[in-house]
Amino acid sequence: MEHEAVWTYGTDGTDGTAGQDSTGPEDMLRMVRGAALAEPGGRVEARVAECALCGAGADEFEVAKGECFCVGCCIPVGITDGDVHPPAYPWTLHPSEAPLPPASPGPGFEPSDLPRCPAGHDVFQIALALAFARDGAVRGISVALRCPEDGALCLYVDNARVAPGDA
Repeated sequence: MEHEAVWTYGTDGTDGTAGQDSTGPEDMLRMVRGAALAEPGGRVEARVAECALCGAGADEFEVAKGECFCVGCCIPVGITDGDVHPPAYPWTLHPSEAPLPPASPGPGFEPSDLPRCPAGHDVFQIALALAFARDGAVRGISVALRCPEDGALCLYVDNARVAPGDA
């Protein structure tokens, strides 16, 4: 099943209308917080990603096969295997059970390869939201992409469920 990214340009922060050409990290965070669904008694944490190896400010990533790779060092963020949240167990991604379009596609979850913004750019800033259960276990992940060239935003991973994977 093909994953279709829907690109937007953020909101003006007052009435929720789309169409501005300028977006920022707050738009990405708002997008992923809204997509990640916590279980009763759980919580959602969202952050803008920076490469841990390249240092602060290294925030541009290329995306392929559901993973985001730092432009500077090519190290993946850890979306597909659980490394994005070191205290968590290794995981695998599964499609969302939430009735929110666009839902992540079926078994063997793998978002479309090599996304491009509407203007054709392929380097992004990313925001991640993790949905935690009451016991602190990660249950879901959402990922938003933002083109730093033109501000286009999309929800790349929409509340994908995580399950224990191979260590």
